[in-house]
Amino acid sequence: MIKALRPQVGFATNNVKETVLSKLRAEQSSNEYITTLCKQKLFNEAIKAFEFLQKKTGFCLTLSTYAYLISACSYLRSLEHGRKIHDHMLKSKSHPDLTLQNHILNMYGKCGSLKDAQKVFDAMPERNVVSWTSVIAGYSQNGQGGNALEFYFQMLQSGVMPDQFTFGSIIKACSSLGDIGLGRQLHAHVLKSEFGAHIIAQNALISMYTKSNLIIDALDVFSRMATRDLISWGSMIAGFSQLGYELEALCYFKEMLHQGVYLPNEFIFGSVFSACSSLLQPEYGRQLHGMSIKFGLGRDVFAGCSLCDMYAKCGLLSSARVVFYQIGRPDLVAWNAIIAGFAYGGDAKEAIVFFSQMRHQGLIPDEITVRSLLCACTSPSELYQGMQVHGYINKMGLDLDVPVCNTLLTMYAKCSELRDAIFFFEEMRCNADLVSWNAILTACMHHDQAEEVFGLLKLMCISQHRPDYITLTNVLGASAETVSIEIGNQVHCYALKTGLNCDISVTNGLIDLYAKCGSLKTARKIFDSVINPDVVSWSSLILGYAQFGYGEEALKLFKTMRRLDVKPNHVTFVGVLTACSHVGLVEEGWQLYGTMEKEFGIVPTREHCSCMVDLLARAGCLNEAEAFIHQMAFDPDIVVWKTLLAACKTHGNVDVGKRAAENILKIDPSNSAAHVLLCNIYASKGNWEDVARLRSLMKQRGVRKVPGQSWIEVKDRIHVFFVEDSLHPERNKIYAMLEELLLQMLDAGYVPFQK
Repeated sequence: MIKALRPQVGFATNNVKETVLSKLRAEQSSNEYITTLCKQKLFNEAIKAFEFLQKKTGFCLTLSTYAYLISACSYLRSLEHGRKIHDHMLKSKSHPDLTLQNHILNMYGKCGSLKDAQKVFDAMPERNVVSWTSVIAGYSQNGQGGNALEFYFQMLQSGVMPDQFTFGSIIKACSSLGDIGLGRQLHAHVLKSEFGAHIIAQNALISMYTKSNLIIDALDVFSRMATRDLISWGSMIAGFSQLGYELEALCYFKEMLHQGVYLPNEFIFGSVFSACSSLLQPEYGRQLHGMSIKFGLGRDVFAGCSLCDMYAKCGLLSSARVVFYQIGRPDLVAWNAIIAGFAYGGDAKEAIVFFSQMRHQGLIPDEITVRSLLCACTSPSELYQGMQVHGYINKMGLDLDVPVCNTLLTMYAKCSELRDAIFFFEEMRCNADLVSWNAILTACMHHDQAEEVFGLLKLMCISQHRPDYITLTNVLGASAETVSIEIGNQVHCYALKTGLNCDISVTNGLIDLYAKCGSLKTARKIFDSVINPDVVSWSSLILGYAQFGYGEEALKLFKTMRRLDVKPNHVTFVGVLTACSHVGLVEEGWQLYGTMEKEFGIVPTREHCSCMVDLLARAGCLNEAEAFIHQMAFDPDIVVWKTLLAACKTHGNVDVGKRAAENILKIDPSNSAAHVLLCNIYASKGNWEDVARLRSLMKQRGVRKVPGQSWIEVKDRIHVFFVEDSLHPERNKIYAMLEELLLQMLDAGYVPFQK
């Protein structure tokens, strides 16, 4: 029986051998297949092949194949597949070597799973410089520079010396932390090491210094490099472009081309297009555009975005449109660039057209898209469009994004009434950030509602947010408008305590406040404390001196300003022309008015023309003032005619005064000031019939003289007084004090003026 079975057993043994051999061949073939796919960078196909083979029980992969698959997941940033492959390896009871463990560590870092990376790193029985570099790079790439530095110090303590890749990662981590002091120490460490001259470490240093706004240090590293690659040139050109050295960026781009070693890529073209955008030099941009086409980047998305932005900022929206449609497959960033270009360029309708096309292409707009569309809405005529975008924002759930809400708030402030902006702010107040508070404060100032600013400031102070320089600038502006020096003093104290007084906008706000409140000594003291006062600082003080009758001091300050080569602006000229008016320097005023456009390119505004009319009229040159009004580039308003009419009363010129009053009444027939001033002119000349006729006309038209008023702030409360006021709660005390003052005046020998 046993003998009879022997041939069958022998046959079965042969079948098992053949099955095992067949399986081994299949496994070898599959390992080779997956490896070949990875070598050809067909990573998705390699992972699909793994998933297919995974379904077969008992299937084994070599450590080399695992390494290739893990590297594929790193490239694809596919954490899901990386975990599957790692799990498969662990279940197969394979014993990964150090190289494979480093691949796994690197994969988890690149996929953003730092917990998994830490777990793998902690379990490693042996670590080399690649292991340490992988975990440092993982933390650095995922915005955890502090942890990256901790591992770097642990690495040094363990006796493992960093290589060029370690330096590249740790310098990037230091750059993200903004610790330039530590960055310089790392720079010294790089120089002392054997990898100090390696291009990877040097490129990382250039990037760190440019991101820290230290372009000179970056240039020093660049100039000392023995060899440079495309990244070196690109980092340097990008640094120049981003830090305001646009011409240097273009010069280094030209030098790179001249050397002929490297061809510029899309990122370098993006930097030089950005430089042309900042310089507002479309001609340079056109030449570079042609060059990018020559290098085969005419349809590139990245270069195309920068080019669209350049043309849009230079006002060439049609060229921006052409470039956009030449991009091969515009992504969301490209669509956002063209929408923003037309939105900021003032073409809201075309921005909406591109927005519709973008949605038709199946792309989902993000918060940048809607914010760009809202920025296109800047006037009441575009309120409906802004409200439509608001509806879309609510529909897409973007109304929870605070920056989007801040842009909506600004849109309502510009396109609608202030109450709509305040209503929207109240709705979002629980999520409001500092930008939100500053936006609503700016809206109040935009709508000339300074009193609202003080109320909102009190609410802000009891919230979690603390005022910054923008907040203080708005509050100081409101204090200057309402002449609320007590609130201004409190803001000044807060600025001193927080160090915000060092900001030039806050300093200028303080100078303007004290100048408008008549505290010229304090304004001058603050001005003198500024190391480099800008044109706003000079103009605020000059205007303050001029308005309070210190014309000579204002003109002296203006001459000092010009000697220091500070270019005046339109406010400066309002101040100096007002100063000339108060001092009576007609010739000098004419001369300054003539230099505005010729020397400084400042086109005279209504305010400047009013100053000139006041200058001529105060000096008694009433006919010249009237002639000046008629030759102005725009129609005179009530302010100009009132200035002339008031001067006619002072100088007793009935003819010119009558014509000035008539022009005022053409614009505003119920204007009481014109009637009253003309009555006073007639009365001063003894023309009582004309006075009676004009008063009768006032009665017929229902014109009533608006009583004069004044106000004073006492302990954060503003007291308003009218002529012959009978409503003020403390009127009895006030009138008693006035009578006492009158008696004291008479006792001192003063005679009341009764003209």
